[in-house]
Amino acid sequence: MAGGFDDTIAAARACELCKVHLPLGPRPVFQISPTARILVVGQAPGRKVHDTGIPFNDPSGVRLRNWMGVDAPVFYDSSRIALLPMGLCYPGTGKSGDLPPRPECAVQWRRTLLDLMPDIQLMLVIGQYAHAWHLGPAQKNTLTETVQNWQNYWPRVAVLPHPSPRNNIWLKKNPWFEKDVVPAVREKIAGLLKQG
Repeated sequence: MAGGFDDTIAAARACELCKVHLPLGPRPVFQISPTARILVVGQAPGRKVHDTGIPFNDPSGVRLRNWMGVDAPVFYDSSRIALLPMGLCYPGTGKSGDLPPRPECAVQWRRTLLDLMPDIQLMLVIGQYAHAWHLGPAQKNTLTETVQNWQNYWPRVAVLPHPSPRNNIWLKKNPWFEKDVVPAVREKIAGLLKQG
């Protein structure tokens, strides 16, 4: 099984499926392990993440780790926490921020990579593209409505807004998120980390 895992990871890291659409070329960025119990589902790497090859190595990652109640060494311990965005490569920038994840990526890789992680007990599903794929018809009409109804998906899935500084206004308008959702997420993560 280890050979199968390693071969699949190597193939995903070498993927060039969307090459013609990627302004900086392909550079799949993710971390997974068959022993991970927590999965962070992001959108797609940003420019800084593309440059460094380190997932959530940006202000979004700082806020996300705060929401999770973990420090960087725990966050980057792939045996405990997997980081698998909807799009593995930086998609480029549009008028209002980064472009959406390339749709081909999830079709090609998502199910295959998720199947390599049989012990996931909590998925942190971040942003509308991740919500759409992981929640399907259970997703509400807006991101705010989906996150407001977080208990519908709990305790296996935590639906989150994107931790980007671009969402500071959303967080100010929706103080219930950091009051109600974040403490529940931290408690659940702390419990899972203690178990393994």
